[in-house]
Amino acid sequence: MQNKYVLIYQEMVQKIEKEMVKANEFLPSENELAEQYQTSRETIRKALNLLAQNGYIQKIRGKGSTVIERNKFDFPVSGLVSFQELADKMGEKPITTVHQCAKINANDFICDQLKLEDSGEVWEILRTRSFSGQRIILDKDYLNAKTVPYISEDIAEASIYNYLENELGLIISFAKKEIVVEEPTAEDRALLDLEGFYNVVVIKNYVYLDDATLFQYTESRHRPDKFRFVDFARREQ
Repeated sequence: MQNKYVLIYQEMVQKIEKEMVKANEFLPSENELAEQYQTSRETIRKALNLLAQNGYIQKIRGKGSTVIERNKFDFPVSGLVSFQELADKMGEKPITTVHQCAKINANDFICDQLKLEDSGEVWEILRTRSFSGQRIILDKDYLNAKTVPYISEDIAEASIYNYLENELGLIISFAKKEIVVEEPTAEDRALLDLEGFYNVVVIKNYVYLDDATLFQYTESRHRPDKFRFVDFARREQ
């Protein structure tokens, strides 16, 4: 026999999927649910935790649990595509806002990521991506200025990769990627709409040219409710 909290979770999933409770609506309080299901608050809390873990609800401190919009954008993990190329395949057109586009002296952290021997110059580009008026991605790009001597806010707002490949003639070959879940930084909180969210999904990209030159380090910081990170794997024969 299944635990009661699992049965409650399954019933609530059905209600959410049948839109008996709609996206962005709040669920009843734990006390109300405990009374409704004739059980303890601890059992309700376990059912809510399971709903949150499986992406059905988002717990908002001091407010309760709200149902998450289930329509998520598929974000390919293994491919090396620009955001603009990805956005062209989305039904909803995002808005890119450039917050920073400047040549700076690389600090120790960026020197380490780009394998720079000294604090050379890099381009620092900060951009947010907005969907339906909500800023849900923060892209932080660092490009070696020896490889990319010039870039502008207009280029950053449109497509950096289009500029690098078609204007500068660079051949972008491959990338090493890391995916981690982190607590939001003060910068994340300032530039993204993160009320009620206590984690961000971070994809770190180390991008190389065809001669194996590492020229770009990127952190793409995502609010966790709007994306599915997908991959395709084939078993070797």
